[in-house]
Amino acid sequence: MKIACISLGCPKNQVDLDVMVHALLAAGHETVADLAEADVVLVNTCGFIESAKSEAIENILNACAYKKGNPNLKVIVTGCLAERYRDQIKTEIPEVDAVVGCGSNQAICSIVARVTGGEEVESYGAKQEFPLGGKRVIGTPAHYAYLKIAEGCNNRCHYCAIPMIRGPLRSRPLADCVSEAHWLAGEGVKELILVAQDPTAYGEDWGKPGSICALLDALNGIEGLRWIRILYAYPERITDDFIAAMKRNEKVLPYLDLPIQHCNDVILKNMNRRSNHAELVDVIGKLRREIPGITLRTTLIAGFPGETEQQFEELCGFVKEMQFDRLGCFAYSAEENTVAAKMDGQLPDEVKQQRADIIMETQTHIMAQKQAARVGQTLVCLCDGLDEESGLYLLRTEADCPEIDGNVCVKSDTPLYPGTFYKVHITDSDMYDLYGEVQPEDSL
Repeated sequence: MKIACISLGCPKNQVDLDVMVHALLAAGHETVADLAEADVVLVNTCGFIESAKSEAIENILNACAYKKGNPNLKVIVTGCLAERYRDQIKTEIPEVDAVVGCGSNQAICSIVARVTGGEEVESYGAKQEFPLGGKRVIGTPAHYAYLKIAEGCNNRCHYCAIPMIRGPLRSRPLADCVSEAHWLAGEGVKELILVAQDPTAYGEDWGKPGSICALLDALNGIEGLRWIRILYAYPERITDDFIAAMKRNEKVLPYLDLPIQHCNDVILKNMNRRSNHAELVDVIGKLRREIPGITLRTTLIAGFPGETEQQFEELCGFVKEMQFDRLGCFAYSAEENTVAAKMDGQLPDEVKQQRADIIMETQTHIMAQKQAARVGQTLVCLCDGLDEESGLYLLRTEADCPEIDGNVCVKSDTPLYPGTFYKVHITDSDMYDLYGEVQPEDSL
């Protein structure tokens, strides 16, 4: 069968699809990019917040629309939306042929066979059957890849539906993580990006908190890898040992995404977060002292239930004071069956969005200043490839995570090669991107 695959949402979802695609290819199927050529369309969905759900539904409806020209086309929906809204998908989008929960990802080949044989399928494995690893393709450009080191979450933040969707924390065996990292390096991966709901919780389900440090030590020794990036480090788990592990392993980049969500003590408590304002200030200060030049990224939620004008003003002041290098702010989304969705003090959508917009406007000025400060520097950059539309090569510094942060845009008459490191002299900047010239030295 010719199978078109669409992956939405976070890098963890991309890894899930990579495993499914490997199984499908091993079973003799082939993948195609054009939905019009497909016998089967597999939509791997996100269902975290309202905007992600809307994007997933749009993609499902778009896939189903191809049935008009190809009545035999089969549409399979997998991922978080399928896990969370199985009944609604079947009822409201009857054109879907199979709804598959994440715990049934490993059965994707038999599901394809059943669907193409004319059967309607609904398959949900237990949450403890969510795959932690497995043979996979590399769905990203060949020079970087995500390594999923755990599944699920025990944090139980009151606004978050992930534990209901993905279940409790299950850390992947360290040896298994290292084995896959060796394979990725052998395939040409230069940048390894560690992902989980909370990588800093890695090993807690074994009774071994702080196991992320041992994992970093093991990954640092893998030949071929040059950059190791950690996404999502929860502030309450940034211990002295964790900072020491970042410092002693030279391949681990000075880059962290701290999803702090807010700074007001009352709001943080109502969110069921474990940190308070003072502790956040302390850990951010410690990271900057111990790892000079570290890039800190964060996410915030504006308009959480009960958020007063004074509490919002405190958040605005915190953003100005902390001067994060990267920041995203989202209007609070009331997710079904979460504690926060049942709280009193739900704010109007326009108020939530207005507050999120104010935070982002504040951050744009901070970002513009930080970007401008890099003009005149010469930075080591990893080439991602040529942007055909602009004719510019797109590279990234160690401060830029792929698909999340900005680019270093370079015009070069000499070809630059994806997966190769170059020294780039920065000549200009805008709010998100830098612009520069490759130095005449050989690639690094």
